[in-house]
Amino acid sequence: MDFLENTGILIYFVIFFGKILEVTISTMRMVMINRGERVAGAVIAFFDILLWLFITGTVLEGFKDDPLRVVVFALSFSVGNYLGSYLESKLAIGIGSIQVIISEGKESEMLVKELRSHNFAVTVLKGTGKDGVRDVLILHTKRKRIPAAIELIRSLSGNAVIVTTDAKVTGGYLPRK
Repeated sequence: MDFLENTGILIYFVIFFGKILEVTISTMRMVMINRGERVAGAVIAFFDILLWLFITGTVLEGFKDDPLRVVVFALSFSVGNYLGSYLESKLAIGIGSIQVIISEGKESEMLVKELRSHNFAVTVLKGTGKDGVRDVLILHTKRKRIPAAIELIRSLSGNAVIVTTDAKVTGGYLPRK
């Protein structure tokens, strides 16, 4: 890495933006693997480790003479984590589960009908809450569709309790849309 020895201020930009890119890619790699996309995760891992070796090597090579490299490295690690998690939330890869707890009756029936008309698969269970019988609606959908489902639920029922979680679903009905 001799070409990076006499670069002046440019080395800080290389470290900063390189580490941000590396951590963002690393975050995406972990998400892909956790979501079951092992091949994509493995391909991303190749580029992740190349960037890591290059950037970390650049910092380690000159950190005794230039401790600012370590500060830039740490700062860019933090920014990379933020950007990686932001990007992951925008890509919304995978399946999510939504549970809606609502009073049984007309409001619940209307909500189920409306959710199904918007191509959400809904399973209804009966439950007992503090104030009586409740319907528990369970939906599994692509994570990209979760905000639309929540918006629809809130527009039709201000009293509903909504819980979202990540899910791995095998079998059943999951609309393609």
